[in-house]
Amino acid sequence: MTSSHYRWQMTEVGKPMSKVPFDPQPLRDDEVLVRVAGCGICHTDLGFFFDGVRTNRDLPLTLGHEISGYVEIAGAGATAWLGKAVLVIASIPCGECDLCRRGKGTICRNQIFLGSDTDGGFASHIKVPARGLCAVDERALNLAGLTLPQVSVVADAVTSPFEAVHQSGLGAGDLAIVNGVGGVGGYCAQIAHAFGAAVVAIDVDQAKLDMIAGYGADLTINARTADGREQKKLIAAFARERGLRSTEWFVFECSGTKAGQENAFGLMVHGSTLGTVGFTMDKAEVRLSNLMALHARALGNWGCLPEKYPLALELVLSGKVNLKDFVETHPLENINEVFHDIHERRLTRRAILIP
Repeated sequence: MTSSHYRWQMTEVGKPMSKVPFDPQPLRDDEVLVRVAGCGICHTDLGFFFDGVRTNRDLPLTLGHEISGYVEIAGAGATAWLGKAVLVIASIPCGECDLCRRGKGTICRNQIFLGSDTDGGFASHIKVPARGLCAVDERALNLAGLTLPQVSVVADAVTSPFEAVHQSGLGAGDLAIVNGVGGVGGYCAQIAHAFGAAVVAIDVDQAKLDMIAGYGADLTINARTADGREQKKLIAAFARERGLRSTEWFVFECSGTKAGQENAFGLMVHGSTLGTVGFTMDKAEVRLSNLMALHARALGNWGCLPEKYPLALELVLSGKVNLKDFVETHPLENINEVFHDIHERRLTRRAILIP
């Protein structure tokens, strides 16, 4: 064990994380050791740390599942990855069970959710199965003006809304409503725009609405000044002006709040698709019979299938989804301060920690 291999461990809810050394050896034949370039801080990490949301493995545990880096050591069966720049899949399916064989890896019962089932990426290095890697083309990265640490957030903040939009069947000429455009919602709006939809952005923060107006949102609505009924009227008028359908709206709930979920449910029209992307422990009160009456459907998604990671990454590298203006980097050594800054809403961009 050397001082060059270390993790920041959570030991108790709300208690400062501490830096501890670890030994990455031995590696199995199918495993690699990734030297972490960057690890994004997700809303889920804040839930574990501040709210006591239970991790799958008992504490102490290293959080973090939005990881990019370089493969530094590889087991005998994974040597082709040596030296490669990679994203690490946030929740790694086993690839062998019945669910995985049928293309349902996001609900694989043997999946490994980094930073919950096992130690995560707030560390100098992380050991993962090679099947949990997505290659990053460094030449394309450079041409896009991005760094490897910056694209770490693709591993969840971009791929999760990508999965939601992709599985919904959204396409050119559709109307997409994104409820909550901070964090994943900002990427969801951009992804929906990249898929060819007209995008309506709703939030309670005018600064976030102003920001996303420059990145794909065709209409912005402040939920503090327009209630659900007024929002629906504004969206219907927008649809008429644009020659869009008055039915089959796609609503993506990204706020992860009780009020946001109830608002999103109320925006459905006949034939709507509701995609739930945000997470909250709070219980929303909705009338499920609306799904029947509107012949609508509600979809959730736990992360993103590994095979879709390259598609989501390509949207970023091609410039169709702007990443740079929505992230900021901090030294990993400042992890405790940065967690509190996010919790107290002192940061407006997604924070990425760099070892």
